[in-house]
Amino acid sequence: MAADPWLVLGAAAVEAAVGYPRRLHAVIPHPVAWIGGALSSLDRTLNRGGEVRRRLAGIATLLIVAGAAGAAGFALDRVMTGWGLVLAALIGSLGLAARSLHDHVAAVRNALDADDLEAARAAVGMIVGRDTVGLDREGTAAAALESLAESFNDGVVAPLFWFLVGGLAGLFAYKAVNTADSVIGHREEPYRCFGWAAARTDDLMNLIPARLAGALIALVAGRGGVTMLRDAPKHASPNAGWPEAAMAGALRIRLGGPATYDGVLHQRPTFGDGPPPLPLDLTRGLGLYLRACGLLAAGLALGGFAWPR
Repeated sequence: MAADPWLVLGAAAVEAAVGYPRRLHAVIPHPVAWIGGALSSLDRTLNRGGEVRRRLAGIATLLIVAGAAGAAGFALDRVMTGWGLVLAALIGSLGLAARSLHDHVAAVRNALDADDLEAARAAVGMIVGRDTVGLDREGTAAAALESLAESFNDGVVAPLFWFLVGGLAGLFAYKAVNTADSVIGHREEPYRCFGWAAARTDDLMNLIPARLAGALIALVAGRGGVTMLRDAPKHASPNAGWPEAAMAGALRIRLGGPATYDGVLHQRPTFGDGPPPLPLDLTRGLGLYLRACGLLAAGLALGGFAWPR
């Protein structure tokens, strides 16, 4: 059940304007927290036994959570017509994270500008999974830029894509799958088998959006496309490398490289040919991000004019 581009654009505008206020979150946790709670409960209950059992349990977990989310969205799609579409836009905004992503990365930038490395490490630790204790200024800036690029897809482009393609049902199902990938879609035990379905389904649902996200970054920068096409396949993920490589090429910097996760050093590939990023590059990256969001919004508006009535 495809959504009218104007409805999708309206949801994006609401989220960009107000996000999900902290006071509201204190009273009513964000729906993603509900999904995370359900996943944790099913993990404790089902993630046991041998490899085959764990893999089947992981498939069942994904079907339960994504199915329930998609069914809820489908029910809302069926009843929200006329003025109800205003409520649909408000509800749809809950699946987006453009404002919160900008605010989190801006907090890192502001702390670096104030020469407060500890605050910058704490801020970047809110949006990355790597160890942040030993990061210097350049490493902190790189971590924030990598998260900005990857989350431009996960938090903006992909949710809007699935909202447009499948209405609230598509949006809710995507958020459930993406959250499942974050919670259980890990290669390490005890999730190697249990999280397999979540990780693979998330890869599949992000195939088109990730490449679109990278293209948007390259388009607004006027460069980065060659770097994206060359370096994106280096990433262990089939999707994350596209916006990251595009960001590196657009800013003429180098991203990726060695990083520590839970005390273990991982030798990651690098993206781009330039020097490591400086704190100043965070401001440039945020500018690219905002322009890419603007280009995406313009595309939705054009789609709205062409949408059959």
